[in-house]
Formats: sequence, C-alpha cells, structure tokens
Amino acid sequence: MNNSDEQMTHNGGDVTQELRLGVNIDHVATVRNARGGTHPDPVRAAIMAEDAGADGITAHLREDRRHIRDADMAAISAAINIPLNFEMAATIEMVAFAVETMPNAACIVPERREEVTTEGGLAVAGHEARLTDLLAPIKEAGIRLSLFIEASELEIRAAAAIGADIIELHTGRYCHDVERRGEELARLWPDVERRGEELARLANAAKLAHGLGLECHAGHGLDFDTVGAIAAIPEMVELNIGHFLIGESIFTGFPAAIGRMRTLMQSART
Repeated sequence: MNNSDEQMTHNGGDVTQELRLGVNIDHVATVRNARGGTHPDPVRAAIMAEDAGADGITAHLREDRRHIRDADMAAISAAINIPLNFEMAATIEMVAFAVETMPNAACIVPERREEVTTEGGLAVAGHEARLTDLLAPIKEAGIRLSLFIEASELEIRAAAAIGADIIELHTGRYCHDVERRGEELARLWPDVERRGEELARLANAAKLAHGLGLECHAGHGLDFDTVGAIAAIPEMVELNIGHFLIGESIFTGFPAAIGRMRTLMQSART
C-alpha cells in the first residue's frame, strides 16, 4: 500500500479513512543491545513485518542510541518496500540525519534521556516559530512531517499552523486506564468514566485534525484489548504499534501477532 490518503464515504457522507498498521521495531534492537552483537536484527524484523502485512515500519533513533542505531536506519530504509516512519527528537542533528536517510515521514517526538519511553506529546503551541525554522529542511526535502502530540485542540491547531502533514495522537493515557481490569476496575468507577472521557477526547481530536487537513495517526500503549476503540474512530488513518507486538511475538511469533492485530483493526471498521 502506498502512503497516499485513501478515503471513502461512510454512513451518509461521514468520512472513514482506510486504516493502516505501522509496526515499530525499536525493541528488537533493545533485545539485541542487551547483550551486544547483531542478534536479533531489527532489519530482519522490519522485513518480516512487511511480509506479515504491515503497511509501514516505524523506528525511533533516540539521541542516546539506546535501541536503534544510525546504521540500522539506513539498512531498514534500504531493505523495505513500505513507508519508513523515522521517529526523532527536534534537534539539528536529527533533522540532518532524516534528510540524509529520506524516510517517507519524520515523526517528531519529545525526548528526555531519563525516560524509559516517550512520555506525553510534543509541545508545539508556543514554539511554532522555532519548530518551523528547525524542521524546514524536512519539508523542503519532501519528507512528510508528523508530530506526536496530545489530543489537544491547542496543539492540533499549532501543528497545522507550522505545516505538519500528519499528527500522531498519544494514546497512552487511554490505554493505561483500560489496563485497570477486573476487580480493580469495578472498584475504581471513576477510572471507567475517565476512560470514556479520554476516548471521546481522542475521537474529537481526530475529527478536528481531519477538518484541518491533517492526516491523523495514533499510538502508544495499544494492545489487543485497547486497539478496537481507537481503530473505530472514522478519521483515524494509521496506528503505530511496537512494544506490545514485540512482546507478544515471544509467545506467538511475530507474523501471528501482527496478523491478529490487523484482524482486530479491520473488525473495528466493519
């Protein structure tokens, strides 16, 4: 599948986007780096994900190189025939690396060395001028500019103002609430209400983004239990999922994990 926006009318004129699955292979590199050497190979994982039906590959080259390394990005880009989504911090170094690599999209994420994983969305509002100047080479190179942000009207409008092509909504808060299941979930009724509020916030954000001409993606913390409600949002175009799929593949295999995720996503759209 190419990376063009494919749309179809749904329910009397409402727009439903075709839904893509982007597979993040960062944590294959995490396992490799735990003991050094070259195994397991994230390039092999990217190829396997493509063969299993992934529509794109996501890889995050962090400033501390804790998982994906410079050589991985070039090798992944050369090995796959589906779009590469290059996650990166908003730095001069990373902008230059993205332009050299020429991925399909560059997704700008907030990054702090002390964090275990990306925590929250990028602050775009209030930093429009700096980000516009810093990220201009990405736009000039013809790379699609994506911003990983919270489901906030302020941030979405700021993303549109600086010329983003894509926003990726942070779904971590929704997924973490859903993880409270069973007796704990029954006991903590406010969490059930908050979960519904968070889903509504994500749905409204996707609708606003679509209205502003932004392609809407989502990711962070999605698993088999949480993906359906997010996939059902009509304006959602792509879901990027990594850590859960890599973990699930230990038990069921990578192709099987990807296949089940795709099935759940497609079922949510029928």
